[in-house]
Amino acid sequence: MRELIDVRQIPGEAKRRWFTSDEFDLIVWVSDELEMIGFELCYDKHHNEHSIAWSKDSGFRHMAVDDGEQRPGKYKASPILIPNGALDTTHIQSAFLAVSHTLPQEVARFVGRAFEQRQ
Repeated sequence: MRELIDVRQIPGEAKRRWFTSDEFDLIVWVSDELEMIGFELCYDKHHNEHSIAWSKDSGFRHMAVDDGEQRPGKYKASPILIPNGALDTTHIQSAFLAVSHTLPQEVARFVGRAFEQRQ
């Protein structure tokens, strides 16, 4: 995974770091004290995209991405997240571990620990 430079920051939110690969997007939120406080991992980007988000306050959330493409006769809509219950943590964790060696160690450990706590 490679880190994107000059990621747009949203006023009032923690700083975002964004990493990407062919199959994943990983956004990590970092506090003013440089502590990682949450992440969103998007997977299966080119086929049935989903998102796993984790934060200290709310724990895990698993969502499907509605890409806004399935609107016959209408313009494409903006992608939105919709609830998607079942999460195959083992499969996603395994796929993430396969690419995590390309991340900064502290980021890979942070996301890995969240998965371990989920099990």
